[in-house]
Amino acid sequence: MKKIFWASILAMAVLSMSRASAQSLGWQAFAQVKCETKFFKNEGVYVVTPKFDEKIRSLEGMYLTLKGYYIPTEVNSEKWIVMSKVPMSQCFFCGGAGPESIAMINFKGKFPKFKTDQIITVKGKLRLNDSNLDELNFILDDAELLTAPSK
Repeated sequence: MKKIFWASILAMAVLSMSRASAQSLGWQAFAQVKCETKFFKNEGVYVVTPKFDEKIRSLEGMYLTLKGYYIPTEVNSEKWIVMSKVPMSQCFFCGGAGPESIAMINFKGKFPKFKTDQIITVKGKLRLNDSNLDELNFILDDAELLTAPSK
């Protein structure tokens, strides 16, 4: 009986540690993803898309915390924003960074207005995307704003 008890405690500790480490991975995990160029027949375009391996897929559905810069978009949404690991001048859309440096953040509810390059911290459930051209590759769903220091 003692062996079962200690095995259960050990299993819970390992699971807790893997969840904690998943929360701290964020941008580091995204940077490990390799990309390939794929043709999207319906749109008639070639797009650089991620090749998600087992390691990153194992994080899907887990809650991750990301700290980064708010990037404004032409679409004004009350539910989602784009966040970048680097400031706008260096981000994927404007500078030399890759698709691994941006994430789409889908908030649970309303969120305050942000200023360009405002540093924020969010926590949400990771969803990976390699086929929907209307969304980014890395998405945090049900996200909560943890910090938003004033600029």
